Amino acid sequence: MKALRVASLSLAFAATGAAADAVAGPKDLSDAALAAYAAKPYDKAAMMERRVTLGRNHGVAVVADFPCSDVCPAYTVRIIHYDLAPGPACAAAGGVTEKRLVPFSIAVTEKAFCIPQALAGKP
Repeated sequence: MKALRVASLSLAFAATGAAADAVAGPKDLSDAALAAYAAKPYDKAAMMERRVTLGRNHGVAVVADFPCSDVCPAYTVRIIHYDLAPGPACAAAGGVTEKRLVPFSIAVTEKAFCIPQALAGKP
């Protein structure tokens, strides 16, 4: 019985910790922090085909996608963007709809993304 109570308490503390993490939410990213991250090199093999949530910039979730196609990991690219659809929703959040080259089959294709203002105009 005592072991059951200890296990229950452990689960309660674990749940409380998880709830506290959820309330804290993702970290806030300044424009400078986004620009610094975008300027850093990355390991194409390790990041290939991944999506990483970076945090929030001006209250909007920012993600980095690492698509690849054909000759991987050599053709892995990093696309940092708001986790919003391009277009009116993007503009309303302060983002800029821009096209980025995304590997597709043995070529590349242009795809629109909602880019944070701090990274707009930079490939």
